[in-house]
Amino acid sequence: MALPSSCRLFLTQRVCVRKLLSEGARRFSVSGWFPCRAHTSHRPLSVVSQLSQQLGESQGRRSSRFCGNAGNAVCRTGQSRTGRSGYQQRGVALWSALAFSIFGSTDERTEAQKTEDEIILLLKKAKYSMMLGELDAANVFLHKAVRLAHQSHNNDAIIYTYSLMANLAFVQGQLDNAEKLFKAAMSFMLSGGTPQDDNAVIEMSLKLASIYATQNKNELAEHGFQFCTESLEAKIEKHKELPPDTVSEEERKDTRLLLGLSLDSRARYLAASHRLSGACRDYRHALQICQEEQGESHPQTLVLMSDLATVLDLQGKHDEALAQVKKAVELGQAAGHPDQHVLLGNMAGILMHKGEFEESIKLYEEALTLARAAGDMEAVEQIEEGLKELSRRKEERNRSTTDDPAAEE
Repeated sequence: MALPSSCRLFLTQRVCVRKLLSEGARRFSVSGWFPCRAHTSHRPLSVVSQLSQQLGESQGRRSSRFCGNAGNAVCRTGQSRTGRSGYQQRGVALWSALAFSIFGSTDERTEAQKTEDEIILLLKKAKYSMMLGELDAANVFLHKAVRLAHQSHNNDAIIYTYSLMANLAFVQGQLDNAEKLFKAAMSFMLSGGTPQDDNAVIEMSLKLASIYATQNKNELAEHGFQFCTESLEAKIEKHKELPPDTVSEEERKDTRLLLGLSLDSRARYLAASHRLSGACRDYRHALQICQEEQGESHPQTLVLMSDLATVLDLQGKHDEALAQVKKAVELGQAAGHPDQHVLLGNMAGILMHKGEFEESIKLYEEALTLARAAGDMEAVEQIEEGLKELSRRKEERNRSTTDDPAAEE
């Protein structure tokens, strides 16, 4: 049975504007896999790249599935309010505190430094406008910033600003424009000497693959996902052959987590394409990476457990699905997961598919209470739909029992 239209890659769900603030030239992912970092390469970072470090904040991703009616998984994606433990969660930098003292006094600054100063101010204004939801104003500031960056031949500023413009276009549903901007940023990175297997390049390629998947450009999407996973797997194998001091622990971990994100993204694409065996394979691998690198109680680990449970449920493997989601619920409860209502809703749906209606309704009601308390109206709507489906199934079973008394015995 077809997955509902709401089960789409995270890309189609429109990133929360406040979370967009953490997306710079280094990290574009809306998932909870990574900390936000400024774009890095072999070249010295400019003040614009330093800005992305100061203004960054880490992100998470919400548990993305509700196991819903008619045996389907009603899938939705959002973002959690939880960054990773071990990832340093940064708040948005105080605008007033970000002074340009690095340049010294006004009289001592060169014209190039003054231009950088102006670019930084425009980027701050753009980010603040995004915080307020004033996306048109943010777009104006970004266009002014990129024009100055081009005029001053500041490639770091160009890359960083293009990445913000791409994400803004993405939020506004302008996927064609987002594609062009991501490609422009990648072009400047590669022409500046950034290797093709650099994590920043691969992550942008992953974003493009997700855009193609949303646009039903399946050949491009699959080629993109394959490029990302194969490049990262080869890179990880290469790291194993190098002397221990050659690759930093941060880079090693970063590469593995990016592979996990790539597998997670491809799994979503495969699930939406009804290729459940492939989706299950990728989810298992992504979950293994996340458990090893982030820990079993990390919010992203719990999300992946829930996502894997959904795919198993769709395959009719209800017992294994229940074991996965039950573990996620227990760990989430102990860790205080911010989207515990989503995990509970998933578990309730799987119990419903197993025919355990009484336990299912208890969990649905608990999930509904938590969702309302959290103000998550999308979750409320999904849970209410699950309760309606549960009621329908109970009535059908009661009618069946009435018509065939022997069935009750």
